[in-house]
Amino acid sequence: MEPFQAIILGTIQGLTEFLPVSSSGHLVIAQHLFGLKESELYFDISVHLGTLVAVTIYFWKELKAIINAIFKCSVLFFKGESSLGDIYSDTHIKLAVFVIVGSIPTAILGLWLYKVSDRIFSSITIVGSMLVVTGIILFMTGCLLWGTCRIKEEGRSLSSFTIKQAVIVGFVQGLAIIPGVSRSGSTIAVALFLGLNHEAAATYSFLLSIPAILGAGVLILKDISNASAFPIGLLIIGSLTSGVVGYCALTFLMHIVKKGNLHFFAPYCWLVGLMTLIFGL
Repeated sequence: MEPFQAIILGTIQGLTEFLPVSSSGHLVIAQHLFGLKESELYFDISVHLGTLVAVTIYFWKELKAIINAIFKCSVLFFKGESSLGDIYSDTHIKLAVFVIVGSIPTAILGLWLYKVSDRIFSSITIVGSMLVVTGIILFMTGCLLWGTCRIKEEGRSLSSFTIKQAVIVGFVQGLAIIPGVSRSGSTIAVALFLGLNHEAAATYSFLLSIPAILGAGVLILKDISNASAFPIGLLIIGSLTSGVVGYCALTFLMHIVKKGNLHFFAPYCWLVGLMTLIFGL
């Protein structure tokens, strides 16, 4: 791998990890174009680390509030000054629970699909097909927005979300390991379909992505002993590029989602998906 390839792949990872266009799908396409038949495990970890740092920095305020709430409520509970019901009524505690329970189906599906990752990640046909499906899902969020505006309904906040709904979003996130399925696009869309408002849907989606990105890194790390040595300079380039680009992409997407324009990405997914099917077959 050359430095310019590391920059391009890091940029693709940073952009597509958060924009609703499928990071895995675009990386598969890019690797085919570069003639890289197998992904470099060390490099994969470095670009995942970059995007993990990006989402952590962006949502640090929310993460800090969750950590403080867990510590405060734990102290009150062990002192006997608060019940489990009182603790769960705290918005930040509830959000932490949603992230935990949503991560369970993600982990189960992720581990199952990881066993067949060699086959699905090498298939351009799967990538193209799933990008088309992702475009349809994104387009449906526009239809939802049009319908709710007409009947004067607004989405709910995370405080009224339920554990069952959190599990559903987590299940969808698990399916996003399939290349071509956008993790952010599918989870935000499903959260919107379940009744959350745009900002709450995006916030939950990206907080849920933190354990998912960590889990993906652990799965890759498990095979690191079989990987060949990789130049440290390329790892740094890939990580920094994905982190900086990822933060900018996340900032941009949050702005788009808050305005209810997630469906704007649908034509792009259709175009790339169809081109991949036509030229990749």
